[in-house]
Amino acid sequence: MKLSRRRCLHLVATAAALPAFSRCARAQAYPARPVRVLEGFGSGSSADLAARLIGHWLSERMGQHFVIDTEAVVRAAPDGYTLLTCVTANAINATLYEKLNFNFIRDIAPVAGLLRMSLVVLVNPSLAAKTLPEFIAYARANPGKVNIAVPGNGSGPHVAGELFKMMTEINIVNVPYRGPAPAFTDLISGQVQVMFVALPAAIGYIRAGELRALAVTGASRSSELPDVAAVAEFVQAYEASGWIGIGAPKGTPAEIIDKLNSNITAGLADPQLKARIKGLGADPMPMTPSQFGALMGDETEKWAKVVKFAGIKP
Repeated sequence: MKLSRRRCLHLVATAAALPAFSRCARAQAYPARPVRVLEGFGSGSSADLAARLIGHWLSERMGQHFVIDTEAVVRAAPDGYTLLTCVTANAINATLYEKLNFNFIRDIAPVAGLLRMSLVVLVNPSLAAKTLPEFIAYARANPGKVNIAVPGNGSGPHVAGELFKMMTEINIVNVPYRGPAPAFTDLISGQVQVMFVALPAAIGYIRAGELRALAVTGASRSSELPDVAAVAEFVQAYEASGWIGIGAPKGTPAEIIDKLNSNITAGLADPQLKARIKGLGADPMPMTPSQFGALMGDETEKWAKVVKFAGIKP
């Protein structure tokens, strides 16, 4: 049976439209079952809290449970049902650990940014330095005599401090701790003189007058501590904030990533969710997938230089 030219053209056009229709249908149907959001930093961590906030929002908005879990994501099927909370530590670990079983940039597809969080430079109130420039001058006048608490080798606060040392060319001595709790104890007692730490963990000590905040490490001042300067006001181009976003296995369909991104972005604009994020001492960080991917790449490159400069080993 011969087909008319018009019929042939119609069939060709229909066939060409099928892939686009399939992609559209797949995105509209997603999610058809619960989605796991994996994070590897444990219950109560900033990553865990941020994942639970956005997971609750997405569950209500998209009609499926977004379950927070803590298993590996790289080998998961790229179907949108296994997501990852991406954090500053992922960018640091890319250089810190020489033999990882995955490549953070190669194997993780960026989905969306969630939040950005400043660290704060804390000192014991008995220290003579009352401002950051005074502290830098004091450290230069007393090389090797100022101790800095390091709450976790290769952690965000550790590399933030190393970046500060690198850019100011001061010689202060690292004192390692297993986490922030014992470091706070020794900072308050005067065993160490300075520490970089996440703002939410420090805010209570600052408001109680137990510790003095010299500066925050974000690009600008924090709304939580508006009278405290940013390091960048005295050390040009310094910036060392923590960040959290969402990633997926490489190969996850673009239409699913875009659907997740639009819903997460809507959540970050919601007044109630924004207030919850502010309550963590953080700021919403809405980003397109390409913008978040650029941040992942830039941060990996930035912290690679610091890890190598300081000779940090896991």
